[in-house]
Amino acid sequence: MSRFKNLDYFLFIPYIIMSVIGIIMVYSASANIGIQNGGSPLSYFKKQLFYVILSVIIVVLMSRFKLSKLRNKQFLSSLEIIFFIVLVGLLAFGATVNGAAGWIRIGPFSLQPAEFVKFFLIIRLANIIDAKQAIITRSAADWWGQLWPTMVRCGILIILIFAQPDAGGAAINFAIVFVIFMTSGISWKKAVSFLFGGVVLVYAAINFILVPMSKSSMFSNSYQLQRIIAFTNPFGHATGAGQQLVNSYYAISNGGLFGVGLGNSVQKTGYLPEPNTDFIMSILTEELGAIGAICVMALLTFIIARTVLLGIRSNSTYQSLICYGVATYLTIQTLFNMGGVLGALPITGVTFPFISYGGSSILTLSLCLGLVLNVSNRQREARRALQATTN
Repeated sequence: MSRFKNLDYFLFIPYIIMSVIGIIMVYSASANIGIQNGGSPLSYFKKQLFYVILSVIIVVLMSRFKLSKLRNKQFLSSLEIIFFIVLVGLLAFGATVNGAAGWIRIGPFSLQPAEFVKFFLIIRLANIIDAKQAIITRSAADWWGQLWPTMVRCGILIILIFAQPDAGGAAINFAIVFVIFMTSGISWKKAVSFLFGGVVLVYAAINFILVPMSKSSMFSNSYQLQRIIAFTNPFGHATGAGQQLVNSYYAISNGGLFGVGLGNSVQKTGYLPEPNTDFIMSILTEELGAIGAICVMALLTFIIARTVLLGIRSNSTYQSLICYGVATYLTIQTLFNMGGVLGALPITGVTFPFISYGGSSILTLSLCLGLVLNVSNRQREARRALQATTN
């Protein structure tokens, strides 16, 4: 047990609780799907259990991993090249799921490389910015001059993900890059101006490009643009593009404050598509009520807040940027998922962290959480060493 004396249980225990809730909810939401597909009601449950067990192992191993090995330039450059090749290859040969050709099928399992790009961008950008910290903090010109090549490479990766098309994955990766760059030493005035400019561009793209395209006969059958139609008027397309969102509303309404009871959801029995992935929080709210959903959100909020706090406390730029990147990943993914479930944002196909079914998402989250635990371990070791010298 001495090996785990520095383990941050304020992070690890909420993660375990959420993972257990995820296993239970995946079984509840997917048992009927397994039967409808001619398989076992336990098929998705078994896969999720395997993913969670593997993720716990990864979290523990990453929490004790030597961060210096992740900072090796040759290793990071090789990973970058591999991701470029894989993402380009997916555009031509990727398996299509929900309109996005971003999957690699390996027997009964599927991998989504765009998920792992999130982890890569966090460690890659943290390493580059930390190495150039002394230069980029001198002036805005030095900041731009040192980091623009990295921005271009990150932009290409994000564009390749968007082209699959995976707008949700591209947006999350963009947010990770944006936040890490904005916390790299640039002045707060420029950070605010960049943020404002980014919001304006996104708003303009949705209202003046995507919405008009959705009304064009040329693009009317696009899966992604149909989601925008559903977002703008779900009840007007309740039997088509708006089916998911309308039935999500019904599920949340049925749940009320305390829910209809675990396993008693009506919407998961063929009414709500993707009840075990994108819309698992709708099923959780229907079965466990608003109280259950609030408890899950509180656990995740605690993990995010703890991650940010560790970043603030760290004296290492590299470790701080890792924490900020992971916190951004968790925050934006949660906002996109819940925004889609509640109709506040277009449906993006983004999963809910630690709860939704999905191996690629769970494994990427475990890699990132393991990194944060690693940072926490190092801070605890440093405090113990300081106490030993003062005593």
